[in-house]
Amino acid sequence: MRVIFLDRDGVINAYPGDREYVKSWEEFRFLPQVKLALKKLNHSDCRIFVISNQAGVSKGSYTQEALDEITRNMLKELEKEGITLSGVYYCTHRSEENCSCRKPKTGLLDLALKGLKEKDIKIDLKNSYFVGDTIRDIQTGKSAGLKTILVFSGKEKEENRKNWEILPDFTADGLLEATDLILK
Repeated sequence: MRVIFLDRDGVINAYPGDREYVKSWEEFRFLPQVKLALKKLNHSDCRIFVISNQAGVSKGSYTQEALDEITRNMLKELEKEGITLSGVYYCTHRSEENCSCRKPKTGLLDLALKGLKEKDIKIDLKNSYFVGDTIRDIQTGKSAGLKTILVFSGKEKEENRKNWEILPDFTADGLLEATDLILK
């Protein structure tokens, strides 16, 4: 079984901007063609997880309740389209808290994979992916032994390539193009 890990902001929904957060459901906007991409992944027998740093909660920019409402509504909208995610995992800590779950650490991925293993689901890590819009996401995926795809639908831009500390396995304009790479 292949597992696809997706960052949220800049991959699934519109990137709110540097040092900004999606603080309410009203601010959440699905990116174009994301639902089509997720449908394709669902139909390809992949398990899909969202892994996202959401430090705005611990910084007081929005509440845990607001984050939960965003997630509930996101999942509801996807379910209307017949799309199922296997899980959504957030790190709400600030970087200075040095937790094990904040990307680029792999704590949230480990938690998701542990849940699959407990269900006796055999995971094909070599053919699993992390799709994100930051170099931090790429570091996370590489640390977990995954293939990585950097999408340019959020924070990172291709013209910054010379500054990247680590290179993704692939790049794509957005999640649909990344999905096509995964399903090749």
